[in-house]
Amino acid sequence: MQKSNFELEKELYGRGYDFVIGVDEAGRGPLAGPVVAVAATIRNFEFRISNFESNPNDKILNGDKNNNKNIKKNLLKNSKLKNSKFNQNSKLEIQNWNLIRDSKTLSEKQRENIYDFITENFFVGVGMCDHKTIDRMNILQASFLAMKKALTNLQFTIHNLQSISNDQISNTKTSGKTNAEKKINDSELKNSKFNQNSKFQIQNFKRIILIDGDKKIPNFSGEQIAVPRGDQKIKSISAASIIAKVTRDRMMREAHKKYPRYGFNRHKGYGTKLHMEALRKFGPCEIHRRSFKPVGKFFDPPSHLLRRARSRV
Repeated sequence: MQKSNFELEKELYGRGYDFVIGVDEAGRGPLAGPVVAVAATIRNFEFRISNFESNPNDKILNGDKNNNKNIKKNLLKNSKLKNSKFNQNSKLEIQNWNLIRDSKTLSEKQRENIYDFITENFFVGVGMCDHKTIDRMNILQASFLAMKKALTNLQFTIHNLQSISNDQISNTKTSGKTNAEKKINDSELKNSKFNQNSKFQIQNFKRIILIDGDKKIPNFSGEQIAVPRGDQKIKSISAASIIAKVTRDRMMREAHKKYPRYGFNRHKGYGTKLHMEALRKFGPCEIHRRSFKPVGKFFDPPSHLLRRARSRV
């Protein structure tokens, strides 16, 4: 099983980027419910990842094939890790970092368990487009719109979490922080970009977006790289994929309470045998995507044909 790593993030931070943001979505294929996108960027990058001399997790995070052996050696060499409680916490953290990989390779329970660890170690922004938006503009464009919403939400997330008083900023150590966090501590930023009386703008920092797949976000001015199978390779994209999947799954479990006949709590809207049988028996519900053929055929004329006809006018 391929494990994602921080190699590309390390390279890009080394080039002077303040934020390296992974973006992924969940819910392009289902016949019902929203598409959810997430933008994720790691906090304290240098402290958590790059300080390999003092970080026993470095081999794990870099995808070394001899992970377990190297970790055990490092644990034994470092006298600080003799304390058993600290030792157990370190091993648990390593396991958690290893679980940040392509969300499709994790069970639902594993994704739920790793959710809080990701939000503790990454800034996260979430964007969503509902079934109506999907039907109006098609699933691909709705996915791009959800990504833009996620990036906007990420900006507010960072602002809310980093908006601390000038006194707190002056007392915060800059050691082991990202370029962006070091800039936030700079006296000029106290009086301009990042104080309590000004609005934080991620655009004021040098950022780059890493998008899972082979398509970039259209009509988006930010610098971006499309990474095919990025959720399998890039740790930030893996984190985004997990948060997106968990967020959408939770939404579909809530939808199940309103529409229990369709089994949304089990298949999350995908076209499984159970779902198709419920569609044939009960017809579509409010959150089904009429622009998808298996759903549209229940309407007269079929919704996907009606939408195609309108596009020709």
